[in-house]
Amino acid sequence: MSKRPASGGNPYLNLGVLAVVVAVMCLLPLMTSPYYVRVATGVALWAGIALSWNVICGYAGYISFGHVAFFGIGAYTTAILMQPQHDWDFWATLPVAAVIAGAVAALVGWPALRLKGAYFAIATWALAEAVRELTTVVEFTGGSGGLSTPIRADDNFFFYTMLGAAAIAYAVCYLLLERSKFGFKVKAVRDNEIAARAQGINTNLVKIQAFVLSAVIPAVLGGINAYWITFINPQSVLNTLITDQLVVMVLVGGLGHAWGPALGAAAMFLLQEQLRVSYGETTAYIIIVGAIVMLIVLFLPDGLVSLGRRARRMRLIRQYLSRARDDLVKTEARQ
Repeated sequence: MSKRPASGGNPYLNLGVLAVVVAVMCLLPLMTSPYYVRVATGVALWAGIALSWNVICGYAGYISFGHVAFFGIGAYTTAILMQPQHDWDFWATLPVAAVIAGAVAALVGWPALRLKGAYFAIATWALAEAVRELTTVVEFTGGSGGLSTPIRADDNFFFYTMLGAAAIAYAVCYLLLERSKFGFKVKAVRDNEIAARAQGINTNLVKIQAFVLSAVIPAVLGGINAYWITFINPQSVLNTLITDQLVVMVLVGGLGHAWGPALGAAAMFLLQEQLRVSYGETTAYIIIVGAIVMLIVLFLPDGLVSLGRRARRMRLIRQYLSRARDDLVKTEARQ
């Protein structure tokens, strides 16, 4: 897979910007209506799960079509443990969801990550289908009827919880993948696995670790989402459309960039909400979103994060043209 643009930058600046964005968003419930708080909660949710796909694809170089499986595992873990017969505290269910998703990722990744390209993509798609079928037939998941979670009518609680989880995920992934030896190993394996192995890197272990990291994030967010929406079934938390959406968000924002998934998730989710309000669930809505995504892929192949570089490049070009024009004017004046 081709090299991705570097996105490490100044760690203090990057983490400072993240902290400022989170601080500003924390003021949102004080300034707007509950509807926009719920929209912002959705943005944080999609930003987090898009980040998880960026870890395995953008950094490790493996295309996963089954990442929704880990989101569903997290959602069902929280929902099952919060049933009356178990009566677990919500916060206690999240670490369990993360451990189960990480264990599944390690078990599946050990053989699957030896595959390449489309073969790995098919293997992960099969994992997602297997998990969905399992939750449909077994009794403790509620089958196709699904499960309900205790109702907590507090939009601010879920907003701050989702935002905090997503912010922690971004900070941890940035430090691990952009500022540590582990990140350099992951990128080395992505760019040239044979060369990385020749340098003494345990490529299989590095790939499994990246896969586990990418599985833990959606599991935690899936658990929060299950408590937030109060009802889940295989169609709502294990739908393949979830994977499709997060793939589009990452590509639109910037694949392999630390902050690309956040930009893509915010842009696409807000756009979808606005178009849904304007056009409803119609064919026009799908056509407009598809056309916009196509234009971004064609004219911004590195995603929305490349807008800053392109703007700087255009400023430099204008400066050079201005200097050239001034030199030409001076030359003509001398003549």
